[in-house]
Amino acid sequence: MAENASVRQQPTSETYREAKAITRTATYGAIAVLEPQTGAPLASRVGVSCDFDGTPVILISRLAAHTQALLSDPRCSLLLGEPGRGDPLAHPRISISARAVEIDRATPDHARIAARYLSHQPKARLYVDLGDFRFFRLEPISASLNGGFGRAYDLTGADLLSPAPEELAAAEMGALTHMNDDHADAVALYARHYLKAGEGRWALVGTDAEGMELTNGETMRRIWFPEPIATAMDLRMTLAAMAKQAREALAK
Repeated sequence: MAENASVRQQPTSETYREAKAITRTATYGAIAVLEPQTGAPLASRVGVSCDFDGTPVILISRLAAHTQALLSDPRCSLLLGEPGRGDPLAHPRISISARAVEIDRATPDHARIAARYLSHQPKARLYVDLGDFRFFRLEPISASLNGGFGRAYDLTGADLLSPAPEELAAAEMGALTHMNDDHADAVALYARHYLKAGEGRWALVGTDAEGMELTNGETMRRIWFPEPIATAMDLRMTLAAMAKQAREALAK
């Protein structure tokens, strides 16, 4: 036991950011559940997004074997991380132990989660309203972050989450529409300056108390705010200040 513990490193603020970034920019993952009839593990690929606080969210059909498993026993594990080129084991990934909670369609939570999910997963509009599909929040209990060879960390479920002020969450969808429709130039500046990205059709698809997500085609990246925010006014001021900073830096 002591030998195994020695290979686990002490998390830092950058570790927590890396774990949150992997989770919030994931669009798919592998979920492991317990088969009701046998208790044996069952793994399947699922589309993934996050709730405003960073809790992973999946949209799955009641006809799927993993859905029936979660309804029988909500314990599950979710593996996230883009393999990338070369050795897949050299790329960061996170395994999250979680408890699945089905979201009732009649609740305010459903509307918020559906809006965020479709922002990240627009192709899901084809089936999100089908009667047998349901959202599940995978509420994290603990996590194991592997940042590549020689970088392994044990995290708590809380380490993956961000503050979620109601006012800020309520303002998110309006802010996304406003920025993408009226300030696409600012979104492009964010990508060029903060992500060091090239030209592309970048869109703002998520904001939260600590940062934002941008997409360009199938690519999703995260940008961190200079400091956490709590209100809609904080969000407007932060986005404006970051655009100004990016514009001035790129003009040099």
